[in-house]
Amino acid sequence: MTVKKAFITGITGQDGSYLTELLLGKGYEIHGLVRRASTFNTRRIDHLYQDPHTPGVRLFLHYGDLTDGTRLVGLLDQVRPDEVYHLAAQSHVRVSFDEPEFTGNTTGLGTIRLLEAIRTTGLNCRFYQASSSEMFGAAPPPQHENTPFHPRSPYGVAKVYAYWATRNYREAYGMYAVNGILFNHESPRRGPTFVTRKIATAAARIKAGLQDTVHLGNLDARRDWGYAAEYVHAMWLMLQQDQPDDYVIATGTSHSVRDFAQHCFAHVGLDYRDHIRFDERYLRPSEVDDLVGDASKAHRVLGWKPATHAPELARLMVDAELGPILRSSIPETPHRASVAVGGKVTA
Repeated sequence: MTVKKAFITGITGQDGSYLTELLLGKGYEIHGLVRRASTFNTRRIDHLYQDPHTPGVRLFLHYGDLTDGTRLVGLLDQVRPDEVYHLAAQSHVRVSFDEPEFTGNTTGLGTIRLLEAIRTTGLNCRFYQASSSEMFGAAPPPQHENTPFHPRSPYGVAKVYAYWATRNYREAYGMYAVNGILFNHESPRRGPTFVTRKIATAAARIKAGLQDTVHLGNLDARRDWGYAAEYVHAMWLMLQQDQPDDYVIATGTSHSVRDFAQHCFAHVGLDYRDHIRFDERYLRPSEVDDLVGDASKAHRVLGWKPATHAPELARLMVDAELGPILRSSIPETPHRASVAVGGKVTA
């Protein structure tokens, strides 16, 4: 039986780690793109990684970068994957205002480099582009596949470029290339500077007496928040269809940042109003007021539906933060005297 190969950019991120778990469970061989750094940045997939010398290992990591097209060509020609999942990007919307050129180079042009690498190597694969609800920006909700884009950040602009690049390569070269327009999807693996993780962490730490307040920006911005572990299944489903197409993935519900904070703090018996402080540095120069996705096409064609909504997600994320805090506060139980056995110390 032939083993399918998948190539994942952004494998060390939130979505990359959940997707890797999913595909390994389906028997795939996984090849992930990792940026070279002087410190390890693979924490989210450490539980999946095995020494490549281990017999039967199916997860391999390769150094590379979206700004290096030559490296992408070489890797794809070497690996020859059946499916390519392009998840990597400079993905922090507020940071994109401070680093617009870098965001455009990685989030926008990085997609073109990857698509061109597939084309020039003659690779017969299926390509998934991680598009974003931020492309809709100021477009009135609910947003669906035919809603006109109106991005309100350099990140949203770069994602629009990547979206149309994917469409263009599908139409010009007959590539199997799809856009997954995912609305906000969160989890305990979300980066600590993203607002949902920041709030969940603060609620847990304040409950434990480790801090008193958390500083946030616009509490009235509304988002459609879902669970990342469920959204990666939709990514996979898109590449299993007979014909390539683009899909919105969302819960269809709207909650404000204030709502999310209320859910998190109430879960630990606190009033968010006692602990949240406003900081204008977290405001965007141009705000996106309300994003709510219409995922009826994904439900109809892919058979995908979300199971987790914002209130449950908030509780899940707070519990994930509380667990390690509570475990670290449990006094150690007395141990028996330790003795050395075979060069190791055992109780």
